[in-house]
Amino acid sequence: MLNQILETAAFIRTKTAQFEPEAGIILGTGLGDFADNIEVHCAIDYKEIPHFPVSTVEGHKGRLIFGTVSGRKVVAMQGRFHYYEGYTMQQVTFPVRVLKQLGIKYLFVSNASGGINTTFRTGDLMVITDHINLMPNPLVGPNIAELGPRFPDMHNCYDKALRAKATAIAEREGIKLQYGVYVGGTGPTFETQAEYLYFKAIGGDAAGMSTVPEVIVARHMSLPVFGVSVITNCGLSDEVGDHEDVQRQGKKAGVKMAKLFMEMLKEL
Repeated sequence: MLNQILETAAFIRTKTAQFEPEAGIILGTGLGDFADNIEVHCAIDYKEIPHFPVSTVEGHKGRLIFGTVSGRKVVAMQGRFHYYEGYTMQQVTFPVRVLKQLGIKYLFVSNASGGINTTFRTGDLMVITDHINLMPNPLVGPNIAELGPRFPDMHNCYDKALRAKATAIAEREGIKLQYGVYVGGTGPTFETQAEYLYFKAIGGDAAGMSTVPEVIVARHMSLPVFGVSVITNCGLSDEVGDHEDVQRQGKKAGVKMAKLFMEMLKEL
């Protein structure tokens, strides 16, 4: 895998004129419009990139965007990969490995999720404080020492300093934030009521089908991570899960998320 990471990073550098991003941003379902805030240097479709998977989910455009936001050089993944698409966990997390090789110092992740905490409302932004992993771990298998340790510590996997910065910015800009634990499951089914009750019982505040594998791999490589979930439905209500509505709610709340990310990037 290390050779593939190096080959992919080398290919991307030939397309970006050695553009070196400071931060990587993963845009979840319905949140791809954040890319409109990027002063674009170049964009590359995933299908052009060697060893890269291809997005198969509606709402994930499937391209890497290199450019500047708030004076910071960034690379944004406009669309991510999921275990439920049939990819291995190593394929799902491969792009994060490549972004680190390209030089990022921080990783920002976002997702659309179902609210478990009964105080949450549709459209809320939840800063992820921790996660519960109910998926296969992406580090299972031989460890590549050049990438990270065999047994990486997951304390503070969502960086406390970045969370504190987000809180200060939100107070200044009038952005309401929730805080909580994200439960990552395989999907692709939306959760049953019994599953939501189980997630609540084990300490979850929101649930989704992504993010956790990417964060595990980022922390394996000692990348500081900041994560936000957009609450697109309330799982313990009688609402029926619908992917199109998830996309709509994500786009609406994405405006607030974009403001938060832009201000955070400015203050890194």
